[in-house]
Amino acid sequence: MGQGVPARIDRAALERIIRRAAELQTAEREIGETLTQDELMSLGREVGIPVRYLQQALLEERSPLGTPSPPGIMDRVAGPGQVTAQRVVPIDADLAEQNLLRWMERNELFCIQRQQRGRVTWEPLSGFQAAIRRSAAALGAGKRPFMLSRAATVSATFLSLESGYTHVTLVADARKVRTEYVASGSALAGAGAASTAAMIALGALLPVALVPLPVAAGIGYAVLRRYGPTVARIQLGLERALDALEGEAGRLPPGPNDRSGIVGLLTDELRKALKS
Repeated sequence: MGQGVPARIDRAALERIIRRAAELQTAEREIGETLTQDELMSLGREVGIPVRYLQQALLEERSPLGTPSPPGIMDRVAGPGQVTAQRVVPIDADLAEQNLLRWMERNELFCIQRQQRGRVTWEPLSGFQAAIRRSAAALGAGKRPFMLSRAATVSATFLSLESGYTHVTLVADARKVRTEYVASGSALAGAGAASTAAMIALGALLPVALVPLPVAAGIGYAVLRRYGPTVARIQLGLERALDALEGEAGRLPPGPNDRSGIVGLLTDELRKALKS
């Protein structure tokens, strides 16, 4: 038999392999319960981790992540109403904000709702602007799908840490779409209960009258379960924005002559479509 193509390793497996390899390598050293920052940097050099990555990970570990609120009834039944992603990026806060503003304008159907120092909130585009953006995306062959379109708002906070590092937190409000799924599921279950009550009132046999109730409840639950993939897509969209922000580290922000707004976006997407 000939040698086949080597199996490719997906991202999840790669993370597990790297984590395990690091554990095996560090296990060769005698490490106490705690380490100083200098000892951590020294250990990182020994295992081949660049200091800038260790510094970024250390700042992320020490960043104020906030205390999560206890889940309510809706959270336990359907899922979270807010989706959060946060990361320490090796970039100044002002530049991080500029790059994220540009990313949201270019890659999501959102416009600025409110902008304060260290905090920006976006809301969905509507009307003609949204139609132009969707048309431009269609001309671009859908290479960058809109991931956050089901969120009611998206907010970002920028917290400066050490020089050149910023803690960025993104929060998407998904309560509106969660309410829609809950309402749809409840309506189906209620319709089943109403059908059962009507059949009993008309004198139908009890086993026959009870048939619509579990069927409608099952369909309603299936509708409610569709909220999970919606949350996962929003989460992926937030992580994608942070990935892009991290990838922009060290790059200059767009100059004053760069295209911006709907006209610039449409022109760029038309150019991409013609090249593809």
